[in-house]
Amino acid sequence: MKALAVTASVLLAALGLGIGWLTFSSSPDMGEPVAIIPVDPSTRPAPQSPPAPAAENAPDAEPGTPAGNQSFALPPGFIIALPPGAAPAPQPEPEAAQPQRAPQQPELPPTQEAAVPGPSPPAPDTSAPGAPTPQVVAAPPPSAAPISPQSADAETGSIPLPPVPVAELVEDSQYGPLPKVAPDGRRPLEIYARPSRYAVKAEIGAPARIAVLVNGMGLSDSATGDAIKGLPAPISVAYGAYGRNLQDWVTKARAAGHEVLLQVPLEPFDYPNNDPGPHTLLTTLPPEENMKRLQWLMSRFTGYVGLTNNMGGKFEAAQDAFLPVLEELKARGLLYLDDGTAQRSTAGQIASTLGLDYSVAQVQIDGVQSPGDIAKALARLEALAKERGCAIGVASAKPATVKQLAEWAEKLQGKGIVLVPVSAAVRSQRQS
Repeated sequence: MKALAVTASVLLAALGLGIGWLTFSSSPDMGEPVAIIPVDPSTRPAPQSPPAPAAENAPDAEPGTPAGNQSFALPPGFIIALPPGAAPAPQPEPEAAQPQRAPQQPELPPTQEAAVPGPSPPAPDTSAPGAPTPQVVAAPPPSAAPISPQSADAETGSIPLPPVPVAELVEDSQYGPLPKVAPDGRRPLEIYARPSRYAVKAEIGAPARIAVLVNGMGLSDSATGDAIKGLPAPISVAYGAYGRNLQDWVTKARAAGHEVLLQVPLEPFDYPNNDPGPHTLLTTLPPEENMKRLQWLMSRFTGYVGLTNNMGGKFEAAQDAFLPVLEELKARGLLYLDDGTAQRSTAGQIASTLGLDYSVAQVQIDGVQSPGDIAKALARLEALAKERGCAIGVASAKPATVKQLAEWAEKLQGKGIVLVPVSAAVRSQRQS
């Protein structure tokens, strides 16, 4: 009987365990044991990693509970049952969870900054050792800006030229400042020139180009001032070396947009009866003495693109005397414009050998001082420009000539002709 009682107790215990196991078992459609634990969302701890998106129509969601709040940590050994055929949402491993990233902002150019709400961050202390130095880009002067091909006013207007001198283009000498080529190769010819889009070879169909150089500036204050104000800005002007306050006059001319040249006295055939001045370059002097005179003349002011002659029929015809002079101009980055009065000038031959920027004027505009003769000379200048693409004329700074030049220049645009500075004409003709 005692054995029977023990056996019955074992059977009852086994039956109880079986009933308990069946209680927690799933239906035949659910292949694994499940347990559903009611949780109050308001008391649930915040998840440590971003919640995975909840499946649509997820079961057991409490009414009014957002779908994003369905993912939470379960006690060990418990799972949430899913409907038949539904795949469980992947749960990222904690160590593989990716941090949330702010929406990507469009990339800005280096010179712009994105707008950030709130107070601006403090500026970096650039005085500290090793601190980055802010990059400062200087705006180019108005005259250095490219000229739009569509803007005729930009080519003919009174563009103020940059102040002079440019330190890198100045050599200190016993006579005063001399022009020179900068260490980086910049030449006074380019830096002091009036900018022009026509300083290139003339293409077929391009407008004809005329350059005019007015000589004799600086000898009379009233005539010089009237010429600066009355002449169109693209007309270039040449100052002699014997005037007063030359640098001031050069500054005023450049401020009005005029390109400047230096007029140097050279020996004429009837010297000394016709004497251009005490520092005239002579064929009878050794090259060393002529070079001293030339450097004295070149040191009278700064800001010129090149030289032109005052007289010089005899000196320009003497190649041995003239060669060192043009070599000096080449070395200093200047041009040479022959005014065309020396019939036997060797300037062209020497310049071609040296590779010097050079040209010769084809028309002396006021060789005869009468309005009719000046008008004929200007008409001849126009005809040459249309025939050759470019022509250069020279004139004096006499008031009557200046007035007639100004009136003539106003009508050029209607004739398909553009007025350009001397440097542009010289460089254009050399490229042609």
